[in-house]
Formats: sequence, C-alpha cells, structure tokens
Amino acid sequence: MTTTLERLDPRDLGQRLQLARKARGLTQADAAEQLGVARTTLTAIEAGDRQIKPAELATLAGVYGRTVGELLRRDEPVEPFSVQLRSNLPGGLVEYEDLEPYIFEFQRLCEDYAAIEKLRGAQLTTRYPLPYEINPAQPERSAEDVAMRERHRLGLGDGPMANLRQLLESDVGLRIFYLELPSRVAAMYAYTQTLGGCIAVNRKHPPERRRQSLAHDYGHFLTDRYRSEVLVVGRYQRVPAQERFAETFGRGFLLPESGLSRRFNDLHRTKGGKITPADLCVLAHFFFVSVHMMTLRLEELDLIPVGTWDRLEQQGFKVREAQSLLGLPPQLETDEELPTHYRYLVAEAYLKGELSEGQLARFLRTDRVGARRMLDTLGVNADVSQEGEMAREAVDLSVPI
Repeated sequence: MTTTLERLDPRDLGQRLQLARKARGLTQADAAEQLGVARTTLTAIEAGDRQIKPAELATLAGVYGRTVGELLRRDEPVEPFSVQLRSNLPGGLVEYEDLEPYIFEFQRLCEDYAAIEKLRGAQLTTRYPLPYEINPAQPERSAEDVAMRERHRLGLGDGPMANLRQLLESDVGLRIFYLELPSRVAAMYAYTQTLGGCIAVNRKHPPERRRQSLAHDYGHFLTDRYRSEVLVVGRYQRVPAQERFAETFGRGFLLPESGLSRRFNDLHRTKGGKITPADLCVLAHFFFVSVHMMTLRLEELDLIPVGTWDRLEQQGFKVREAQSLLGLPPQLETDEELPTHYRYLVAEAYLKGELSEGQLARFLRTDRVGARRMLDTLGVNADVSQEGEMAREAVDLSVPI
C-alpha cells in the first residue's frame, strides 16, 4: 500500500477522498473526528498538502464505506450522486435523509460497473441521442413526438417491448440496477460524464411498475440529461412541465398510439363495440403494463371515456383478482439486482485471475456461496475444494461457442 501511495499524486488522492466523504454525507469535522485528527489536518490531506498515512487511509476507507482499493483507483473520480440529487429535490422533502444509504450504494454500483469494464477492456456501448428539446407550454405533445422518434431510432415498431431493461442496457447503454428502495421511491436517475446515464429501480415494485419507472426516467435522460431525479410516488400536487413530459413519454413509449389504437379497434369490432374491464386486463397483459396505465392511456387517446379508471375504482374493481379469474399468468421478468453484462464481466475477470475471491463476492454483492451460485447461473463451472478455496476452470466467456 505504501508503494502505491507514494506513486499517487496527493492532490488526486485528496480529491477522491473528498468526493468519497461527500458521497457519505459527512462534513470535514465529522471525518476528522472519526480519524482522530484536527479538521485542518483533514483539509490538508484533501488539498494534497499533506501525505496521508496507510493506517489513516484504511481508517477513512471504513468511515466512507469503501475499500482501500476503491480509494486508490486511478480512474476519474465521480461527483457524488447525493450532491446532484439533493440539488434537484423539492425544498423541505424530509424523506430525503433516509435515502442517503441507497444513493450511496447506487453510486458504488455504477462506479464498480465502470471499473470492471475498464479492467476487462469492454466498455458499455452507448447509443445516446442528442437531447431532445421540449415545449414547456405543451409538454404532453412533445412527449408523444419524442416517444415516436425514439421507437423509430431503436427500430421498435409499434408493438409491445419484450424486455425494456435489456433494451435500454444493450441498445442505449444505460446502467440499470434493481435495488430494494423504500416503497415510496419508484426510481432514481443520475448522469455524469464518466459514468453516463444510470438508473436504479425499486426492485420491490411489481414488474409493470418497474417498466413504467424505467420509461419515465428514460424520458428525463432524453431531454434533461444532467438533471438527476428521485422519483417519489405521489410527490407532486401540481405537476411541473418536466414531470408531465416524463409521465406522458412513458405511456407513449410503452403504448405507442398507432399499435395500441389498431389493437383496440380490432377488439372493439370483435366485441360489437363494447369494451369491458376484462378487455382492459387482456390489453394490459399483451403490452406488459399495468391496467391502470392502460386505462389512462386509452382515455388519453379518446378511445374510452375520460374518468373510466376512477369509476372502476369507485366500483371496487380488483385488478389482481380479475387477472386471476381471466387466467392471465404473471408476466415474467428478471428482478436481478445486477445487470447481466456486469455479472458476465465480473465472472470473466475472476476466471482470468484479475479478481480475488473476496473481490468477486464484493462486486457481486454476495458471499462466497452466493458468488459460486451466481457463476453457475451464468454457465461458469466452479467448485469449492475441500480446503474451502474456489477452484476455477479456464472458461473464457468472451470466446464464441
């Protein structure tokens, strides 16, 4: 460690330590107290005017919830997500303070993703469009236009999307994680020049809700890229133009007007002009969205009377009960915390000897047994010897079969 410290520019390391402290939500006084030094000493360390000692670095790594290796990385340090998100949260949002640990883990995952890409020399392919401009006076109309243009750009046609998460990861290049966030938080979005577009979706929400949250935050990415967001359910009483755009974009992206109208009209003719709640359930299942979103979208397109959803709620309509009676199977979609591409890169790095067993488990956010299980799931043959060490087979996941 000492040799590594001597090779590092103290100013670069100081900047990384400062950003790690801020990401943890600590003041210089807080960190100095934990380290057992004066605040002026910590100020000098962060400014690069005083060389940090190995023992001090190890202590700060623990205080900041990092490993020493993370603090010594040579990649470009990243502005704390917490700073970005705090600046865009509405004043007086008391719920923010307990989100700090989730925001911190969100950033660490994104940084680890970039680090493992660099280690393997396999950077995520990005197909970012230039930011779209929206008309603040008519955000809904802008949203419909952008949704149609994005579908065309990605070659999606006007039908349902089989796997939105995979699409946005592989065809756009977003870093998407599923975290167990507080129930009131649907998703978080952040963007930096180093990490690109990053989204954390609430893993505890139903699949249809997760897709809706993903599409919503994708709308923010497309128009206001550098403005981070915590998507809190039911936050706004008076919805601002940017949020109205994102909500309408999400519906338009998942439920394109042409494809939905065509299928609805076919159903309308088949049913003799009568549309029932059961039909809404079937349509929602086909497009893999919630019945609530489907109903609002049909109202939006003037295909059913405005207020239909409100009337169904007043009548005690139970969506899950109706879906069960109709025999509609649950929509299957992975709720894995980590993206598939990320997990494969970690597995490859381990098999190539570029990661230790401990690093493997840390990158996969699990223990040794869980890491073995995940390697097996990815098609990697791994075993644990009698000595308890993980034995590796020289399988190169990058070579075509």
